[in-house]
Amino acid sequence: MARISASVYTSHVPAIGAAVDQGKTGEPYWQKVFAGYEFSKAWMREHTPDVIFLVYNDHATAFSLELIPTFAIGCAAQFQPADEGWGPRPVPVVEGHPELAAHIAQSVIQDDFDLTIVNKMDVDHGLTVPLSLMFGQPEAWPCPVIPFAVNVVQYPVPSGRRCFNLGRALRKAVESYDAPLNVQIWGTGGMSHQLQGPRAGLINRKFDHAFLDRLIADPAGLSQVPHIDYVREAGSEGIELVMWLIARGAMSDSPPKVAHRFYHVPASNTAVGHLILENQ
Repeated sequence: MARISASVYTSHVPAIGAAVDQGKTGEPYWQKVFAGYEFSKAWMREHTPDVIFLVYNDHATAFSLELIPTFAIGCAAQFQPADEGWGPRPVPVVEGHPELAAHIAQSVIQDDFDLTIVNKMDVDHGLTVPLSLMFGQPEAWPCPVIPFAVNVVQYPVPSGRRCFNLGRALRKAVESYDAPLNVQIWGTGGMSHQLQGPRAGLINRKFDHAFLDRLIADPAGLSQVPHIDYVREAGSEGIELVMWLIARGAMSDSPPKVAHRFYHVPASNTAVGHLILENQ
């Protein structure tokens, strides 16, 4: 049967993608950011999965205020890089895994989580930047990717508790798939940041490190943190961190092995956080 071997967590700052695309990764400002992912790229070469289930949020690209799914699973065979206003990123087309995606949708919906099934959509920096951070600039991404978009842009957004429990349902779905696939779950977005208003530029290192600590050691307790705490402590966009709880919920109940941990401030006025957890 299929199994979840590891989970990857990372920020998906759009300027990081621009730095990659424009050859600026070695510049002094960006070098410190990308140095934190050198281990990760080497680790990925040794642990390339058969499929990545990538949790991210769309930035008004595939969805808009006219249609706001709370959870949307990409079931197509391919997903094109989105044009976010300055042309699509020069990255490979994302190959999907329709069979596993359909199986996950069937299982998770039967477990009472309402998913929107998407058979055609473009994917923006929320999905492509994490792939660039972990794989660099290949001619093709080394494995299929199932996009899983979560609404953390327009309130109401899902609770951390619901996201964590959804991760558990995803684990059950993957483990019931009748093929020996090695699957990784990625949670992206965050960490503390605010893009507008009087607190624009807010970064809370203490909150971010405490979040990483609890994500590793006490994810069930962390899932109970209310939205207002994210907004108050991590800024209006810090709520993206609930997506990390989906990936963490999909991991085994046994304590994970921390393969890598990285944190850096700043990167385009935000904090960058990154974890790799392996199932024991």
